[in-house]
Amino acid sequence: MFAIVRTGGKQYRVAAGDKIAVEKLAGEAGDVIALNDILLAGDGGESKDLAGVVVSAEIIAQAKADKVVIFKKKRRHNYRRKLGHRQQHTILRILGVGDEVKAAPKKAAAKTEAPAEAVADAPAAEAAPAKAEKAPAKKAAPKKAAAKPEADTSADNA
Repeated sequence: MFAIVRTGGKQYRVAAGDKIAVEKLAGEAGDVIALNDILLAGDGGESKDLAGVVVSAEIIAQAKADKVVIFKKKRRHNYRRKLGHRQQHTILRILGVGDEVKAAPKKAAAKTEAPAEAVADAPAAEAAPAKAEKAPAKKAAPKKAAAKPEADTSADNA
């Protein structure tokens, strides 16, 4: 089964297992997204009703395209300008074309569990630096207080 999807102002013909590079989409590597803007779907030579058809894809990587060099020159006027640009794009692997979005692969499931453990450790890590920040603040306050009486004594002597 295949589908023609529109994303980033361009159209792509996709089938299960295809890899495509599209304009940058939100998400991280391993995330599963659904491409809902489907223009045509079919199986072999027959077209299929678009109601309920969803294309599911996994983000493989967020990358940059090859550099495009823009060079402008006007003869005999000492005018030269050189600019470059690298367009950001997302590389997708099409998981399936059909009525349902397939489940996330095992990599994505492992990623969702790891941040939960990191969150549990984060409050303990945040508590320790907070105590360290309070101690230098207390030490700095007496020095400022000591500086003010010295200024007052010099004014009294003058």
